[in-house]
Amino acid sequence: MAASKSFSALLIQLILLLFFFNPANAQLKVGFYSKTCPRAEAIVKEVINQVMSVAPSLAGPLLRMHFHDCFVRGCDGSVLLNATSSTQQVEKDALPNLSLRGYQIIDRVKTALEKECPGVVSCADVVAIVARDVTVASKGPYWEVETGRRDGRVSIGAETLTNLVAPNANITTLITRFQAKGLNLKDLVVLSGGHTIGTSHCSSFNNRLYNFTGMGINNDFDPTLDSEYVRKLKIKCRPGDQNSLVEMDPGSFKTFDESYFTLVSKRRGLFQSDAALLDNRVTKNYIKLQAATKSSTFFKDFGVSMVKMGRVDVLTGSAGEIRKVCSMVN
Repeated sequence: MAASKSFSALLIQLILLLFFFNPANAQLKVGFYSKTCPRAEAIVKEVINQVMSVAPSLAGPLLRMHFHDCFVRGCDGSVLLNATSSTQQVEKDALPNLSLRGYQIIDRVKTALEKECPGVVSCADVVAIVARDVTVASKGPYWEVETGRRDGRVSIGAETLTNLVAPNANITTLITRFQAKGLNLKDLVVLSGGHTIGTSHCSSFNNRLYNFTGMGINNDFDPTLDSEYVRKLKIKCRPGDQNSLVEMDPGSFKTFDESYFTLVSKRRGLFQSDAALLDNRVTKNYIKLQAATKSSTFFKDFGVSMVKMGRVDVLTGSAGEIRKVCSMVN
């Protein structure tokens, strides 16, 4: 009987050992490619610095690409996949992602990595590292990017509608969408600060300028928007204008800084989702603090929240694959 119990205990230990050391249970870590592709991050930085020197306006879209990837199916590179004749609409072709740009830059980075270390660095990790490097190139914070993600094989356009945050989202929707990804109120307001770089099409906020209530009332703009800011926006965005571009952080839209919070505190956040941050005590207090202080914690906080977001529903170990080309499965 004693021998039987001893054997059972040993078997349980072996099972636990196999579980914890199963490659499928591997975790993200800083320096994941230190042995398999030591120059991986240096290569990404070289390409991104070249791109930013000639096309700094791509920083915003490339940063947001990481958000849009992680919020749908987790950070698995699924936003990069092209449609095929046998698939339904993919994420990149869905309405919420039509404003994303910079896929060719991800491809350029991946090509350079494949030349150095074939089949080693995932596209999901490329998106995460690029997000950090364009932030740094825009004079924003540096953070250590955890790597070890693997690429997903599925991309479904309809899932963007139920996972991504629309520019007209209210505070309840914002909190719900972020909480569903394991992100809290501080993460919500900190990551919204990414709107400090980049531009937006008029179509994302035109409803705030004209006929806001839908009742056809003259001069019917969103009352939560500063009236002087409305006047300036109307000069750039005429009724029905879908394509004109407006700076999200006027005056410093190419520079990653804290001015976003000053704008929101003055009711000059471009989107309803920006204005909505003033409708919650925690997010409002953070905005007021960052807008008022000279020793802002935003840069440090942004790095922390980006690392946290980068862990959302990742594929690691033997799950997924390492794509050879980011726009298609192997």
